[in-house]
Amino acid sequence: MRLGLILKYIGGVLLLDAAFMLVAAIISWANGMDSGFTPLILSCTLTTILGCFPSIFVRKKAQINAKEGYCIVTGAWLLSCLVGMFPYLMYGGEFTVINAWFESVSGFTTTGSTILSNVEGLPRSLLFWRASTHWIGGTGVVMFALAVLPALGNTRKILYNVELSPMAKDNFRYKTPKIIRILLMVYIGITVSETVLLRIAGMDWFDAVTHSFATVATGGFSTKNASIAAFDSLWIEQIITLFTLLSGLHFGLIYATLLGSRNNIFRSEIARFYFFTTAIGVLLITFSLWHAQIYPSFWASLRHGLFQCVTIITTTGFATADTNLWTPLAMLVLIWLSIQCACAGSTCGGIKSDRILLAMKVVKTRIRQQQHPNAVLRIKLDGITQESSTVNFAMLYIAIYFFFLILGTLINTACGIDFITSFTASITCLGNVGPGFGEVGSMDNFGALPEMAKINLSALMLFGRLEIFGLIQLFTIKWWI
Repeated sequence: MRLGLILKYIGGVLLLDAAFMLVAAIISWANGMDSGFTPLILSCTLTTILGCFPSIFVRKKAQINAKEGYCIVTGAWLLSCLVGMFPYLMYGGEFTVINAWFESVSGFTTTGSTILSNVEGLPRSLLFWRASTHWIGGTGVVMFALAVLPALGNTRKILYNVELSPMAKDNFRYKTPKIIRILLMVYIGITVSETVLLRIAGMDWFDAVTHSFATVATGGFSTKNASIAAFDSLWIEQIITLFTLLSGLHFGLIYATLLGSRNNIFRSEIARFYFFTTAIGVLLITFSLWHAQIYPSFWASLRHGLFQCVTIITTTGFATADTNLWTPLAMLVLIWLSIQCACAGSTCGGIKSDRILLAMKVVKTRIRQQQHPNAVLRIKLDGITQESSTVNFAMLYIAIYFFFLILGTLINTACGIDFITSFTASITCLGNVGPGFGEVGSMDNFGALPEMAKINLSALMLFGRLEIFGLIQLFTIKWWI
């Protein structure tokens, strides 16, 4: 493999990161040169140098192969998280090396878990950078870069195929360049729309932008210690609920729906399953909270149950309540939603509704096959017959997902963390969700966890965001050089 060429393409992604650092530094300058200016401008300079350096040795933009594509995608994610640490480390405060790494990985993978005990203590410029890591990572750092880099020919197609989840490709029925444009159009369109509505609902422009970044990327970093609860606004909660639901849908379906295509949200079997699961979760949580008299009325139970349920299944992780105080049933529902999550082709993590629905169809088909051994049965999703290789890979992915979940829990408990915290922290990091239960509840943070546990959870975030096999490829590289 051509290491220089790989580093050249990764350098293009780093330059994108540097551009957002520069925007954050400009925000600092506009706010009277707050304490984030020097860390951000130095980080921007260093990241720019790192991004430009490979071009000195590799001037020609040659075509890449699939193996090099895997290295570019995985390397871009890892190095983006690495340079994302720079502003935090230079700022200091609660940001030790491990804490800065955790916060950077949590941002780019759109997990939204934080080590900060006082988010509001950060300057606005650093809060903007923190939110920007969500927005860059939402569509994938490489996918975002592909939309703004010059034409790359077949290289663009290879990187797209590596970056995008295999489950997400059925609903994109266009050529690669148009798919990338669709992703960016929908992404920016939803962000702008939500920003305007949040501003009308009472947020200032800064909070509206940063919370829109976190919502559309299904990340969850807030500018407030109490997350969305700090605003105490029903309108803000409902706007965020609506846009998190939209962001959990396949972006290709959103685009097709806006165009009036037959392949739209209302005809999609996966979208219906996603909405149905969300509705059942909301009802179970609401009635559980109401029956246990956690809140004074049914409507208060519905308000909190709806918001938490939607932000968890979409892996956004915003909070308006301390879910550690909820009933066991409500907790179990949220744990399951943290595992299933929303749709492929969105910005969410987790196993995804597509694979869960496919697994249910596999079980149903297996039962029918035993009843009718000679029947030829086919499994379809949204009217598309699924190849046996697709079905087998989805089932393998689910099995490997639970293996990593158990392994992560074992490592956490070995670090001296209680079981509930260990288990739910592994779920929330592998699924890129955000809050768990126990010491990492919706109104808590990950700062008090041992450093080894933070390293473990950071790894789980990356495995979850790269859908496990994307990162495994890097560790098995010697077998396919």
